[in-house]
Amino acid sequence: MIEMTIESIRVSLVNYQRVVMLKEKNTLRYLPIWIGSAEAQAIAIRLQEGIQVQRPMTHDLLATTIEVLGAKVEHVIVNDLKNDTFYAKILLNFGGNQLEIDSRPSDALALAVRVDVPIYADESVLDKAGIVLERESEGGADALEAIDGTADVSEKRKKASEDEIKKMSAFRDFIDNLDLEDFDKRKS
Repeated sequence: MIEMTIESIRVSLVNYQRVVMLKEKNTLRYLPIWIGSAEAQAIAIRLQEGIQVQRPMTHDLLATTIEVLGAKVEHVIVNDLKNDTFYAKILLNFGGNQLEIDSRPSDALALAVRVDVPIYADESVLDKAGIVLERESEGGADALEAIDGTADVSEKRKKASEDEIKKMSAFRDFIDNLDLEDFDKRKS
């Protein structure tokens, strides 16, 4: 398990879908996950300071229900990727027993930010869908460049089948159209 943080939520300029960008702590490896607009809003509302909602949202209700029933969320994990679909689990402690609840990643992330628990990704998921952004100095200014997660990109691409490349093409299109300067703006 690799600990991740929510770096940002992006909107693809190609198809206007939302992508949550998970970032591995202390590295520049990212895990982009396509999510629905309602879930993106639920995550974004909680991440932005000072935003108050009049009534509990669905994920607030879930957090309250878990607490009232006497359980505690320990962490969430994006644990699998099959046929371009990400899978996640919510791990609960209930009376000393650990329970695993199957979840969509977007719901698990929305819950995690509400109860302030760690977010993890399985190493195999990062191997399949993770991307690395490297800092390069260009004309004295730092720039971000999206590259594949391996040292030898061309060798890995040679080994990838046409089907694998087609499956990941939506991610490549999105990554190629990212405005990467926004990553540094959020930190200021």
